[in-house]
Amino acid sequence: MAGLDAVLRAQPVDSHRLGVGGWSYGGYMTMWALTQTDRFRAGVSGAGVANMLSYYGQNQIDEWMIPFFGASAYDDPAAYARCSPITFIRNVRTPTLIIAGERDKECPAPQSYEYWHALRALGVETKLVVYEGEGHHFRNPAHVEDMLTRSVDWFNAHLR
Repeated sequence: MAGLDAVLRAQPVDSHRLGVGGWSYGGYMTMWALTQTDRFRAGVSGAGVANMLSYYGQNQIDEWMIPFFGASAYDDPAAYARCSPITFIRNVRTPTLIIAGERDKECPAPQSYEYWHALRALGVETKLVVYEGEGHHFRNPAHVEDMLTRSVDWFNAHLR
């Protein structure tokens, strides 16, 4: 947020038309940011992680997790919960487009489903798009084009 504040002070940016988006860690950070502030008018999260507790048992790149958290999710679930956007999901009011690859082993689609389900249950405008046969890095050019078009359309619809 400090970086955003610096940009707003230095550049002619409309603070009422801010969007946030990202893929993978950026998708996680988008989910996280939307639980921590209402400054953004739209969000697009691609291949995000909503719940570090369930992510611990779902992903196939978990070697970083114990060194980062200092323990497994089974030994210190509170450490994982503190870093999970789902823990703070009730704070989200921002319309959010959520994108996932059906076969993503790094940021499994159930993470996106969980965030989407919570937003929908809380009455927050949201849409989930899961691309059949895609992993973490989309290979099908038609899917890449569709994902980019949907993202731009989402921002256009909410930031104009």
